[in-house]
This record gives sequence, structure tokens and C-alpha cells, in this order.
Amino acid sequence: MVLKLRVATFDDMPEMKALMALAIGQLMNDFLTPEQVEGSHETMGIDTQLIEDGTYFVVQDADGKIVGCGGWSRRGTLYGGDHSAGRDNRLLDPATEPARIRAMYTHPEHVRRGIGQMIIDAGEAAARAEGFKSAQMGATLAGEPLYRRCGYELIEVIEKHAKNGAIIPLKIMGKAL
Repeated sequence: MVLKLRVATFDDMPEMKALMALAIGQLMNDFLTPEQVEGSHETMGIDTQLIEDGTYFVVQDADGKIVGCGGWSRRGTLYGGDHSAGRDNRLLDPATEPARIRAMYTHPEHVRRGIGQMIIDAGEAAARAEGFKSAQMGATLAGEPLYRRCGYELIEVIEKHAKNGAIIPLKIMGKAL
């Protein structure tokens, strides 16, 4: 399979939003209850600040279809979309704070084909080029196996409380770059 990684644009948003909804709806089912999957939509989704900053990527297949997206950030927000509470758009200090690996999604029909690894590698390389010495992420249970393979270690587990009453675990993970 021929895959191409490139920087995401605002024109990609409709296709990325559809991909995110599909990934949340299908890939989380083996790890969360239906109520937790439903509640995950409150904290997951597109963060347009990443697109504006040029730190968000898409992976396209040979036909130009977006089969994955994700990126990194030099800003304080650790996870969540535009609609999520607790956003922090301040610029991080690369000398003392970790870059953020953000908003990783893969089309359910294209998992385990290196798409997530491509995105993480690109994000880490860009963060290193800007002087970051480490990276952190808010990992879903579904994404944790990939992140562990990429060298990320558990820092702490937090719980997000959804409006529907579901409690969704989120793993804060990090690694030295």
C-alpha cells in the first residue's frame, strides 16, 4: 500500500471529521462500554489550532483518501478538540516542557499498517527540530499499544466524566525525544 504523509489543511476538515467519528465509533468498542464510547466524543475531535499551526498531518492512500490523521503541538493543550473544556493555547517552553502528540486517528479498515507510526515519527522529528526534549500525550486505551511500541511510558491515569455519566479512562504517557 502506498501511503503519503502531508500537512493537513482546513480543506481536509470534512474528511478528517468523518474519519474521527468512524475511528471513535469502531476502534474504541473493544476497550470501552457503549456509554464510554458515546462520551468519548466530548473530549475527542478536531483541534483547528493544530491545522493553523501547521503541526497536524494526514496520511493518504494511493487514491488520495485520508486514512489517518494526527500530529503534535507546541501548545499547552494535551488532548481534546475545539469543543473540549480546559484548552491551553499558550506556547510551551521546549527547554522545560514536553511537546504534545495529539489527536491520532486511523481509519478502521487501515489499522496496523504503519499509519500511526508515520504520524508519530513526523511529529517527534518536528518537535525535536524545535528543541523539545520530550513528548507527552493523552492516550486512549485503544491507542496505548501503539504508543508503548513507540517508546511511550505511562505517567498517570486520569478519568474524564462525560455528560452521559460515563467515566472514560485516559492515560497520560510520555517519552524522551
